[in-house]
Amino acid sequence: MNKRFLAPIASLLLASFAMAEGGTLKIISSLPRTGSSNAQTTTMVNGIKMAIDEVGGQIDGFTLEYEDMDDASPQRGNWDASIEAQNANKAVRDEQVIGYIGTYNSGAAKISMPILNKAGLVMISPGNTAAGLTKPGLGEANEPRIYRPTGKVTYFRVVPADDLQGRVAADWSKELGCKSVYLLDDRELYGKGIADVFEKRSKEIGITILGREGVDSKASNYKALANKIKAANPDLVYYGGTTQTNAGQIAKDLRSVGVEAKFMVPDGCFENAFIEAAGPSNLNGKTYVTFGGLPANQLTGRGAEFCKAYVSKYGTEPEAYALYGYEAARVLLDAIKRAKTKDRPGILAAVAATKDFDGALGRWSFDENGDTTAKILSGQTVENGEFKFAKVLGQ
Repeated sequence: MNKRFLAPIASLLLASFAMAEGGTLKIISSLPRTGSSNAQTTTMVNGIKMAIDEVGGQIDGFTLEYEDMDDASPQRGNWDASIEAQNANKAVRDEQVIGYIGTYNSGAAKISMPILNKAGLVMISPGNTAAGLTKPGLGEANEPRIYRPTGKVTYFRVVPADDLQGRVAADWSKELGCKSVYLLDDRELYGKGIADVFEKRSKEIGITILGREGVDSKASNYKALANKIKAANPDLVYYGGTTQTNAGQIAKDLRSVGVEAKFMVPDGCFENAFIEAAGPSNLNGKTYVTFGGLPANQLTGRGAEFCKAYVSKYGTEPEAYALYGYEAARVLLDAIKRAKTKDRPGILAAVAATKDFDGALGRWSFDENGDTTAKILSGQTVENGEFKFAKVLGQ
């Protein structure tokens, strides 16, 4: 047997011995830390750190190390495919890394999921909602199989997917008295996907689709489109997109040309940066935001305890997804504690076996696709430049 073959075996044996005797277990997060997402992701990172602090930074004699990675670039001001790929490959190469918390954007997840899957490295997302990432038949023809080259599920998420959110958004629109809608999307995985679900459900419940367009998310303004929408005179304009794909500018231009329709957006806009980008006067009273969960001020039990502890530690209210960063970290830490072996295969198996987890989001489990069984969604409005809880959706 030649030495080149023996070397990697020896390396693996040494790594396994080190794991058995204790050592360092590393957790990576990959989130957009550059651009307007930063306020949201900073609170998510704070949530992850709080979860690690709660266990004293160690589990069963193993020291926990955390690295906060940025998957955005200054050029895009948003997540960047090349950087997300670099982050995933760096995590795979580091034998101490046993968990990857991310991504925030569903499009970024498409990049890292197959890389991490090949390495058997568990990935837990606190923010991805595109249905095709996990659910057969709800995305493109090859989804989610293309993200699982090994055939095994290594990706999990703690937030409900868009097949739920898009549906309840359409139902809420009808409750609000909307009989017609003009649909827009940002042409990205998340935005187009949720708009597709919204359109399908709207047709099922009798809402007329007056038009649909994919927009250039880098455009400086949308006044020509806004005038076209004004001529169609819809009761509602629905935008499948995020703050980073110009939702604020779209809202601003709709109001500037006199569009009086209600404006509805998904959870990718449930952040203060959206209100700042649009200008509060363009959102107050006629803007509706759906979210896969409950806002901080509506949480009870462990969720309320987290928010209280967060305010005490950081002196400010957490943004919407802080709790999901915290929950993703907590469920990973719980799996590390339960794992029969403190290595990638052992921890992956423990995450997959998560059932009736008593978390900040209530009691929930991971299903066979890696999705959370939690189904609570909510609707918010914008009043006086702030988000205001409106109601629980989908019940």
